[in-house]
Amino acid sequence: MSTSHGRFIPRCSTADVITASRPRQPRAPTPPPEPGGRDGGVDGNERLTAATAVALILLLAAEGVTILFLRPLFSVHVFVGMLLIPPVALKLGSTGWRFFRYYSGRLEYVRRGPPVLPLRLLAPLVVASTIGVFATGVALLVVGPAGGIVRGLHKASFAVWLVTTGIHVLAHLRRIPGLALADWRDRPVPPARAVPGSFRRQLLLALALVAGAVLAISTVHFAQPWVHFISSHRGHDG
Repeated sequence: MSTSHGRFIPRCSTADVITASRPRQPRAPTPPPEPGGRDGGVDGNERLTAATAVALILLLAAEGVTILFLRPLFSVHVFVGMLLIPPVALKLGSTGWRFFRYYSGRLEYVRRGPPVLPLRLLAPLVVASTIGVFATGVALLVVGPAGGIVRGLHKASFAVWLVTTGIHVLAHLRRIPGLALADWRDRPVPPARAVPGSFRRQLLLALALVAGAVLAISTVHFAQPWVHFISSHRGHDG
C-alpha cells in the first residue's frame, strides 16, 4: 500500500518549502534604451536640424550683405549662394526625414508630435520658395543676363522666401542655440542628455559645408557675364 500510494503523492523537499515561503524580491528596473538607437532618433534629428540652421543663418546673413551691395559684391553673392546649396539640401533632408518618420508612424517621432498648425501650413511655402530661389539662381548663371523671365522668377521666389523663412526662423529661434550646441559640448548641460550619433551629425554638417565650398569655387567663374552686365548698367538687379 505504501508503495502504491507513494506513486500518487508528489515529492516535496525541504528546499522547495523554504523557497516557496520566501517573499519574491522585486526585479531591478531595466535601464531605458539609448534614445533613438545609434543615430539618436528624434533628438538627434532635432540637433542636426538646429546645427545646420545656425550655419545657414550665418551664411544667409553674409548673402544679405552682398544683396545690399550687389554691384561690387556680385561675385561674392554667387560664391555664397552656391556655398549654401549643400547645407540647404541637408536642412531639407533632415526636416523631410522627420516628416516621413512621423507620418509613417515611428513611435518616438509620433510622441514628440508635429510642429504647431500654423508652421505646418507654412512649411510647403518655405520648401517651395527655397527650392525656387536656388533653382532660379543657378538658372541665371546658366542663361546669363539675357534671362529676363528667370530673373523675375528669382525675385518673386526670393520675396516669398524672405517672408516665410523669416517667420519660420523666428518661431524656432528660442530653441535653436541649445540644440545646435548640444553635440559640440564635452558634457551635456542639464536637462540635456547625451544622444548617440553626435560624430555622425558633426560629420554630415562638415561634409555639407566642404561640398558647398567646392561647388562655389568651381562655379564662381559663371558670375563674370553678370559682373560685366552690372558694371555697364546702373540697376542693381540680381
